[in-house]
Amino acid sequence: MKRLFSIVSLLVTIVMPFFLLMTSVRIIMNPFFLDYEYRLHNFPPDEFGFTTDDRLKWGKVSLEYLFNQESINFLADLRLDDGSVLYNERELSHMLDVKNLVQIGLRVWYGIVAFFILSGIVAWKTGHKNDFLRGISRGGWITVALILLVLATVMIDFDALFTGFHAIFFTGDSWLFYIDDTLIRLFPEKLWSDAFTFVGILTLVGALLCGLFAVRISQQKK
Repeated sequence: MKRLFSIVSLLVTIVMPFFLLMTSVRIIMNPFFLDYEYRLHNFPPDEFGFTTDDRLKWGKVSLEYLFNQESINFLADLRLDDGSVLYNERELSHMLDVKNLVQIGLRVWYGIVAFFILSGIVAWKTGHKNDFLRGISRGGWITVALILLVLATVMIDFDALFTGFHAIFFTGDSWLFYIDDTLIRLFPEKLWSDAFTFVGILTLVGALLCGLFAVRISQQKK
């Protein structure tokens, strides 16, 4: 049993960075973030005509699509006031790719949550809670190092980070669009830069809490 929970502790350490990161991503991918961003005094206006209310309307609909079980027709059927489509074929293809990535990430996240709950309960009942907590603490500190690196990259060269992110998760140049495409008008670079920063900060805070308090609880229970 001791060897088993040493393995469990190692697995907890390994998956903790993804768990903390995905938790932060899920927090940010909510309508309140769009409410905040679009109303910032320095948020770039849409030079092609979208008002703040337009952005809120279409941005929230687009966000909803990523989490629902609808087909791409959910977006393809949307029309602007002049009768034109909201998204062109290239944008629809990208949104489908994004949805698939988000859905896979969520399923993995749910699996990790279940793993943490189950292994935590078993660890407490069998007297191996310290192994479990040490795994959380180690994972927290590893996440701190990774997030500090990412935040430094955001501050130094966000474009390189943004390009690298898309190169990893999307094929070719499928994520590149014209400045008058709806995706760019709704989600300009500032929104993504702020999102990366907030996700980094939230993840860093969560990682520090795990790193500091999990090991303290473990020591107090000895």
